[in-house]
Amino acid sequence: MSAVDVGRPGRPSRPGLLGGIWRGLRARFYGNNFLVLITIVLFAAMYIVGIFIYRDKNFGSLNSFFDMLNSNPGLIVIAAGMTMVLVSGGIDISVGSQVAMYCMMLAYFMEHKGVSAATMIVVVLVTGIVFGLVQGVLVAYFRIQPFIVTLAGMFFARGMTAMISPQTIDITNRDFMGLATKRIYFPFGGYTNAAGVYQRPFIYLSVVLAVFALLVVFTIMTWTKFGRNVYAVGGGEQSALLMGLNTRRTKLTVYTFNGLLTAFGGFLFCLFSTGGAVEKAQGFEMQAIASSVIGGALLTGGVGNVIGSFFGVLVQTTITKFINFNGTLANGWSSIVLAAIMSFFIILQSVFAYVRNKRR
Repeated sequence: MSAVDVGRPGRPSRPGLLGGIWRGLRARFYGNNFLVLITIVLFAAMYIVGIFIYRDKNFGSLNSFFDMLNSNPGLIVIAAGMTMVLVSGGIDISVGSQVAMYCMMLAYFMEHKGVSAATMIVVVLVTGIVFGLVQGVLVAYFRIQPFIVTLAGMFFARGMTAMISPQTIDITNRDFMGLATKRIYFPFGGYTNAAGVYQRPFIYLSVVLAVFALLVVFTIMTWTKFGRNVYAVGGGEQSALLMGLNTRRTKLTVYTFNGLLTAFGGFLFCLFSTGGAVEKAQGFEMQAIASSVIGGALLTGGVGNVIGSFFGVLVQTTITKFINFNGTLANGWSSIVLAAIMSFFIILQSVFAYVRNKRR
């Protein structure tokens, strides 16, 4: 009997169309893209609700959407790096302290030592590579738990921040501030405010740099041998060894690359905050982990997508925007809602992992 004859007698089925749709849905459900799809749908739903509830406050304007990007260029990059680390089966809780250290390095040496902005940016990026390399060696070759290694890194970076300067330092360097205030305007999507002034939508240069870095990481993780190795190592280190992969070198590269991304994200964060302080970026590592988890990265490794982490950042920012636009809710509600959403995604991850294991 041919495929066309299968189904209700006298009514041939259409396996080509329906079968293709079903196979596509199955691929999304069992593949890495399913959790990302859930995150995108969640963000879209939240944003549409905000447009209807706060339409009188221009919640749905292009300006409002760009504000979410303009305030989070550093988090976008660092969440992408965190996703890569989580996919490899590791974790890095030192990124917030590193960001504070890099901001303080930029502020102190530019303002008190007269070092040029270009030189300090290079120094920060090199420092990030070295920082990530050291952590990678300890994780990959000394086989110390990533949580312990990066916990030590967190204390070290925060301590170094205080050693450089215990005082808050505002950045006034002309070249650096030129980068920080550089805007790219859009000729459409603006609105006229209550004072009759037309508000043109814009994004900062830092957002363009953040999106570029995000696309680079996405390309590496999706279409390169290294990216496939990272997924293989995170999915099962013993299996990766049997496949002939150098798991130690892969982990070392992951942490080194993450160190570079953290330094670059710290630079972008500093473009937004324009200053250094010991208490800068406290809890930033948890925001990065939350963005990755909401974006579909499994804490057990092997599954994750940096595009998902980007939408994870947008989900967090949308929650904060809801609280701010409401005006009557305490800021603590953003953390409570974020905790609920993270719990939902962790439960969803457990179901996803169960289905994957059952399929195997």
